[in-house]
Amino acid sequence: MKSLDKIPTGKVERATKLVKTGVKIGGNYVKYYGEKLVNPSVTKDKLNENNAADIYDGLKSLKGSALKVAQMLSMEKNILPSAYVEKFSLSQFSVPPLSAPLVRKTFKKYLNKYPEDIFDHFEKDSINAASIGQVHKAEKDGKKLAVKVQYPGVAESISSDLAIVKPVAIKMFNLQGKDSDKYFKEVEEKLIEETNYILEVKQSKEITEACKKIPNLTFPEYYEELSSERIITMDWMEGIHLSEFTAKPFSEDIGNTLGQTLWDFYMYQIHGLKKVHADPHPGNFLVSANKELIVIDFGCIKEVPDSFYIPYFELAQQEVFENDELFMQKMYELEILRVEDSPEELAFFKALFKEMLGIFTSPFNKEEFDFGSDEFWGAIADLSERYSSDPTIRKMNGNRGSKHFLYMNRTFFGLYNLLHDLKAKISVNHFRQYV
Repeated sequence: MKSLDKIPTGKVERATKLVKTGVKIGGNYVKYYGEKLVNPSVTKDKLNENNAADIYDGLKSLKGSALKVAQMLSMEKNILPSAYVEKFSLSQFSVPPLSAPLVRKTFKKYLNKYPEDIFDHFEKDSINAASIGQVHKAEKDGKKLAVKVQYPGVAESISSDLAIVKPVAIKMFNLQGKDSDKYFKEVEEKLIEETNYILEVKQSKEITEACKKIPNLTFPEYYEELSSERIITMDWMEGIHLSEFTAKPFSEDIGNTLGQTLWDFYMYQIHGLKKVHADPHPGNFLVSANKELIVIDFGCIKEVPDSFYIPYFELAQQEVFENDELFMQKMYELEILRVEDSPEELAFFKALFKEMLGIFTSPFNKEEFDFGSDEFWGAIADLSERYSSDPTIRKMNGNRGSKHFLYMNRTFFGLYNLLHDLKAKISVNHFRQYV
């Protein structure tokens, strides 16, 4: 894969790149409708493949928040056509790397030395490249190290990237009214945090120390003296990405063990620490040779305030869920329903979220839960398909829920995806011994 000597950082330059991508997509639609006229049986499969390829190609050279959006979308397996999921999932660890001169320039700027002056050995070619940074292998004093280098200009372009993406997102998610800004602000704040590598090292050390008590879970050690606001140095961890592991045959026992470890790790963070690793895509997890789960990235951490945590998990309780008065009370507390809603909106969103929460909270009301169940995953897929094509929802204000839902839903949806890939049967309350 060809390396990049330059990343567009200016607002106009980045906007121009996205506009060119939009023109390509327009051309794909013209071609599709032309073929459809000649052959009515033509499906959208080829259109989806072409659009996914063009969008991904446009975003991968921009990197940063634009590519991060693709990475987040790749987790939405039941919302996007498979062509988009397959293409966007490449953004997890397969995008064009920075050239060696650009990497050296970053080291000189942020550690005041070139990599060869710091490490006994430093591989100039990156091992993998993702949305915000790329990883190089290094050695120092006999230790194998992973060195994450952030792309130049990523932090500075977040606000302008989101300004460009905002009109598209508003249309896609039917956001109406000025209060939609709270969601964009939440995304912007989290992305800015992800570019602060000093904060990431601090959070990584805190969470790994707290979670060491959970068995079958391993973390790298982080080296503050070899890190800066744009560079992180940590132990090199041997293993294969979780997506590679689940793509090959594995035993039921190993799937269950890894799944239980993953579940306990997440539930302990949410219920014990009130903060959680909110980026559960397969690129952030490795499986070691002895089948331990390795967590390698703590860039995105979501704090869970009591004002959200309490009603969120009360709503998951069966006795609250089945009591209409209590259910409605929690819906208002979580900003899913609003006092200014029309009777039509109240009825529609109450029914929608009742069904949605009934599916998504079902694991919390069992002693054991099978995430490999086709019935469970089929119910999620069916719900997504029905409501994504429901014309009624387009007429209503899509601003629903506290801003905290954004990253909490992302966390649970990503976790459920990983557990489904592992076909894991888990003991739901097993994590409580660590809280």
